[in-house]
Amino acid sequence: MGGLTKIRNSTERRRLGYFSCSTGNPIDDCWRCDKKWHRQRKRLANCAIGFGHNAVGGRDGRFYVVTDPSDHDPVKPKPGTLRYAVIQDRPLWIVFKRDMVITLSQELIMNSFKTIDGRGVNVHIAGGACITIQYVTNIIIHGINIHDCKRTGNAMVRSSETHYGWRTMADGDGISIFGSSHIWIDHNSLSNCADGLIDAIMGSTAITISNNYLTHHNEAILLGHTDSYTRDKMMQVTIAYNHFGEGLIQRMPRCRHGYFHVVNNDYTHWEMYAIGGSANPTINSQGNRFLAPGNRFAKEVTKRVGGGKGEWKQWNWRSQGDLLLNGAYFTSSGAGASSSYARASSLAAKSSSLVGMLTYSSGALKCKIGTPC
Repeated sequence: MGGLTKIRNSTERRRLGYFSCSTGNPIDDCWRCDKKWHRQRKRLANCAIGFGHNAVGGRDGRFYVVTDPSDHDPVKPKPGTLRYAVIQDRPLWIVFKRDMVITLSQELIMNSFKTIDGRGVNVHIAGGACITIQYVTNIIIHGINIHDCKRTGNAMVRSSETHYGWRTMADGDGISIFGSSHIWIDHNSLSNCADGLIDAIMGSTAITISNNYLTHHNEAILLGHTDSYTRDKMMQVTIAYNHFGEGLIQRMPRCRHGYFHVVNNDYTHWEMYAIGGSANPTINSQGNRFLAPGNRFAKEVTKRVGGGKGEWKQWNWRSQGDLLLNGAYFTSSGAGASSSYARASSLAAKSSSLVGMLTYSSGALKCKIGTPC
């Protein structure tokens, strides 16, 4: 009998080990418990949630190993560099040979069907230009530290194997998404860029921004080009399981026109406001944790830009199950047309009481080969 009890106990312990790896975060639970994750990297492409869940990245292509952090010639990139990998005309799953800091001389203009996968190494894109996703589709960016991005431009830059062209000045965004779709930005750490950390404009849609750690920046995320650019009315973006952390001021996100599902994020710092918008966006805020700053004039989560109350009271903005702390308050509006919120719903929200656990590992992970990540 004693032996049977021992077996039962060890089985229970094994079960406990499995469940203790699981966090309730559906993206992470999909792959992180597997200690052989590094042999099955492409499984990640099946783990996306939200409006960007169909982004396959480079799942159907070969692996490409970046061995060289240099970026000397943006028109004729050297084999082994990140720029050489991202401009290829075929799908690629891009990984890195070792830890590296990549200082880009000009925007890194990505071609379709690419994954940049920084798991298992410490990769920084920093101190120069950063990432441009323009008129392409199916991009996954995972596990990269993106910071201190600078304005660059007035230069020739290659965007595919067959095309290069003149680039005017780039704003210096960490990740700029322009006229693109099926994009998944997951588990990156972003801070201190010249313009936005992540901007999605000009008819971009089918985007998920998840598990990122954003810090030390003024205008964090912009979704929508201008109030007059109505093609962004089709935009659908999921913002889930991100940690908006120290040194952030505003735009987490700032939305125009489209449909935005803001779900189970942790907002621990803002100086002006957290979620803003103009031009009648639909904002569906569910299960987030909002910790207001000490400043009694900055307790409001929301900010409407342009249009008086007579106009914005028609906009569909709602808060469901959000945890509002330290005097935080969310100003809802609109009649709450169910069809509108259906277009701004992309996954089931979990309880805001779980946000700490769901976002605990936000940002670029420190994965070690051969152990669960």
